[in-house]
Amino acid sequence: MDRSIRRTLIILLLVVAMVFGIVVGRQMLSDPTAEAVPAPDLSELNTYVYSEARPLADYRLTNEKGEPASRDDLLGRWTFAFVGYTYCPDICPATMATLRRTSREFPSDLPSPEFFFVSADPERDTPERLDDYLDFFGENFHAVTGDIDDLREVARSISAVFVHRDDGDGNVLVDHSGHLALLNPEGELVALIQPPHEPEKLIKAFREIYQWAKANHPRAN
Repeated sequence: MDRSIRRTLIILLLVVAMVFGIVVGRQMLSDPTAEAVPAPDLSELNTYVYSEARPLADYRLTNEKGEPASRDDLLGRWTFAFVGYTYCPDICPATMATLRRTSREFPSDLPSPEFFFVSADPERDTPERLDDYLDFFGENFHAVTGDIDDLREVARSISAVFVHRDDGDGNVLVDHSGHLALLNPEGELVALIQPPHEPEKLIKAFREIYQWAKANHPRAN
């Protein structure tokens, strides 16, 4: 075989092999049937990670600035969500203080999360009240209030509940779930974190979940 023809055939074979490799590589990256990385077991951190993210209720409420608020406001960033009320005497201030410390201790190699307070007492938790309350914790703390049924629906979508009761002296108390919910940048529930909450453990759990999300979804923020 003529040497120039042999060289041409070799070049053609190399080109075909390269194109085949690119096609196979793209299929491996985009194949929806490819085996996903299993959700991490974070039971030692009091954290349960969903193997598939769960949608958050599509709400229409009011934020701490008195502006319309919806699920779209949570898109594009990781968020720790919590159900509570500003007149709460114990669990809420303790949890919010822990989240404040967590926010300040977050390492620079991880995306900075937002913190989302869902009011369980909309009659007293007015936007003005919420704004004053959140001012102590930081600019990355936000809240929603509004129709109580809509708030219950949001709470339910992060596996939380709340119930109003009278303490016998005419004071309104609200019994509510004490866990944190972690939402991904698509506004979906990916994990529940049970108390007791500590900044170091919250950051560790977030790192594990973030790395797992990156492995399953390379475009995750």
